[in-house]
Amino acid sequence: MLTLIDTHSHFDDDTFEPDRQATLLRAQVAGVTQQIVPAVTFAWWPRLQKICTQGTGLYPAYGLHPMYLSEHQPAHLDELARWIIQEKPVAVGECGLDFYVEGLDRTRQTDFFLAQLQLAQQAQLPVIIHARRAVEEVIQLVRGVPGSRGVVHSFSGSLPQAQRLLDLGFYLSFGGPITYPRANKLRSLVQALPLERILLETDSPDQPLVTHRGVRNEPAFLLEILQTMAELRSQDPAEIAAVTTHNALTLFNILP
Repeated sequence: MLTLIDTHSHFDDDTFEPDRQATLLRAQVAGVTQQIVPAVTFAWWPRLQKICTQGTGLYPAYGLHPMYLSEHQPAHLDELARWIIQEKPVAVGECGLDFYVEGLDRTRQTDFFLAQLQLAQQAQLPVIIHARRAVEEVIQLVRGVPGSRGVVHSFSGSLPQAQRLLDLGFYLSFGGPITYPRANKLRSLVQALPLERILLETDSPDQPLVTHRGVRNEPAFLLEILQTMAELRSQDPAEIAAVTTHNALTLFNILP
């Protein structure tokens, strides 16, 4: 059986509350043996920590998501520094920039993102980056913090932007959006990038696959994302599974 790692799953989301254990079992049956679960806001860190402790193969990351900007306080950055030391997460995140949603102050977003990049660099941890309509700005900020490493999740930038991120040592992850036949730019990107720098994700419960439109996304569907990527790249699914799993284990420093 193929072994996969869902490198971006919000498994602490409320939508999983009624059937979280059954969902986890479905993922494991599908070969998704591990999940990276990034945080979005300080208030949810204790809940995320508890869920990851209770479940098998769940690895937390702690951070402050730009879409929850109204909930973030400067003191939360001090708390993040403490949680990094205390909880030893596999990454800092989800953090980044979102210039798509209206009303999110760009300067304040940048301040929180930069602070998290610096905390991750000091702790020698990777960052899990959200970059929506802000890939160029993310690249510039990452360049300003030497030693930064990590992944830009659900990448949707251009091939030249992707190459610049690869040059900086970053990975790029892809999920449900590549399953849509009309996503020509994204599908071409998946075909062009070196497999050694690609990660797989679901972004559960968001970003449903074309075969699951209108329903909750979940980690078990990662197998379908793998199959789509294999078709796009004309590669054996087993090879893609092996390489992307190795990539994830390496980036997040997880023992196989």
